[in-house]
Amino acid sequence: MSAWGGRLIALLALVLVCALGARAAWVWQANVYGKQLAEQADDYGRQLAAKDRLHGREREEAAAAALDQLEEQQRARRALEARLQDQTKMHWKEMNDAQQAQARLRDRLATADLRLSVLVDAGTLAAQGCDGRVREAPATGGVVHGAVRAQLDPAHAQRIVDITDEGDQGLIALKACQAYVREVTN
Repeated sequence: MSAWGGRLIALLALVLVCALGARAAWVWQANVYGKQLAEQADDYGRQLAAKDRLHGREREEAAAAALDQLEEQQRARRALEARLQDQTKMHWKEMNDAQQAQARLRDRLATADLRLSVLVDAGTLAAQGCDGRVREAPATGGVVHGAVRAQLDPAHAQRIVDITDEGDQGLIALKACQAYVREVTN
């Protein structure tokens, strides 16, 4: 074997050792980096799982808060409905009472149990030469007669009672509407 042959073998052995060393370094480095990548992937997976759990808890808390708010609003609505129903009952009772009072008044006017009269200006009557006056009874403890009054025809009295009945019903309805608006806006 010549000097060149020994050098060639030595060179080939050196290349082979370098190649094996490079391969070993490559495998070792790949193994180390593979472990690091696996750890990073595990850490990332744990972080994602933690974020998912946190997000899930936040969604559950938001849903629970929304349900609580809905329940509170339903309670408030039921309370408002109960108050409005009570007001409606009170309104209809007032309306019924007013209608009954008006009916009794109409009955008393129809049976002449009650007569409506109006105050008349005594100066106007004297100027017209009218002396058919009806005087109001004197006050208790006094002897001076009261103001001059004239009795109304029962038909006119009935029309006046009808007008006041409609007015009373309108006022009761207005009062009920105002109470409703106050309840709803509060």
